[in-house]
Amino acid sequence: MKCGRPAGSPVRQNVTELLAQFGELHGYDIYKHYIKIFPKVSMRAVYYSLRKGAKKGFFKVAKIEKQIGSYSWGPEAQRVYYALGELAKPAGDAKAKRYFEKAKASGQGKMKVKIGQFEEKDANELS
Repeated sequence: MKCGRPAGSPVRQNVTELLAQFGELHGYDIYKHYIKIFPKVSMRAVYYSLRKGAKKGFFKVAKIEKQIGSYSWGPEAQRVYYALGELAKPAGDAKAKRYFEKAKASGQGKMKVKIGQFEEKDANELS
């Protein structure tokens, strides 16, 4: 029997399931979808899982965008978009699939799924 903490993370696996359905999302969007489907976790836990998963190869950084605005910390914000990496193994979670299908079907096939704050895509293009 192995000693110590078991490898893997349920939060990281759930994030993998989300990215398998939606494709490319930034951290805050992942968190917003996560808390609607899976047990509640802190935003910090999701961001930690994203960074750790990217370091281990489960996720990859798809792109980094700078958003210009008036923020409390300065004139710009950085959005890191994540996608599945080579080591990701989505199990095909039924809850994530149902959530994605429900979002897709609610607009009779013409629903716009919000991918980030400003970008929208037709839900049919995402599958």
